[in-house]
Amino acid sequence: MIIPASSQTTAAVADHYDELDPIYRRVWGEHVHHGLWTTGRESPAQAVDALSETVADRLHLRPGEECVDIGCGYGSTARQLAASRGVRVTGFTLSAGQAEYAASRPMDGVDVRLGDWLVNGLAGASADAAWAIESSEHMEDKAGFFGEAHRVLAPGGRFVVCAWLAETGAGGWKVRHLLEPICREGRLPSMGTREEYEALAEAAGFTVIGYEDVSRRVARTWTICVGRFLKALLVDRETRHLAARGRNRVFMLSLPRLILAYRTGAMRYGIFTLSKTGQDTAL
Repeated sequence: MIIPASSQTTAAVADHYDELDPIYRRVWGEHVHHGLWTTGRESPAQAVDALSETVADRLHLRPGEECVDIGCGYGSTARQLAASRGVRVTGFTLSAGQAEYAASRPMDGVDVRLGDWLVNGLAGASADAAWAIESSEHMEDKAGFFGEAHRVLAPGGRFVVCAWLAETGAGGWKVRHLLEPICREGRLPSMGTREEYEALAEAAGFTVIGYEDVSRRVARTWTICVGRFLKALLVDRETRHLAARGRNRVFMLSLPRLILAYRTGAMRYGIFTLSKTGQDTAL
């Protein structure tokens, strides 16, 4: 597990997203997650939607099911899947700014809550499916992250985790100059490997149904983000102010670092498909 020298608290994660809210929406979009390219001809918006739909496919979502979006951001993925799959979604975000934005775009069947997933207050065995798209990295207690998902899911429940992962066996300059700084700059308490995630999931009671490394299909997200950020610096005063004086301005350094981390293989992007039971007939 790659752990930065300075610890990252829940409050630090919330502050990161609250302060950088304008930049995230301009540079990364309302979904706040990678795009997934299949042909390479998709627009960035189409690629972002494709990742959400890939998660839904892995979960085999059915109309009327109760779902949980762990780290839902602005609620865009929750709204997309509620519309395309007919499910009901309860989402959790640490960011007051993200929760406020989600509240300004209400949708039947979607409930975005401001709160910590580790103390979510949901009843046990109350959800049919859950997903976490690039949110587990922000959780210091990753065993608790998986444990709460297992508690909240009903027997036979499905869980998909899309995660930034450290290369197995990464060491030396990759850790010092890429992985540890990315954790510090992005407010990630730690970045695990595929093997560590699978061990945590199994310890919580999940069965690992599948795993896919889609690093090459998502990596171009960051060259797009860099281009958008540079454009925003030229035309937007608020972006320039946050980049120069913001408390979390160090995150800007991670943009080129993330590009290099993918190109060198230091960082991977994995999609885990998990089941609460040993055999899930739906899968």
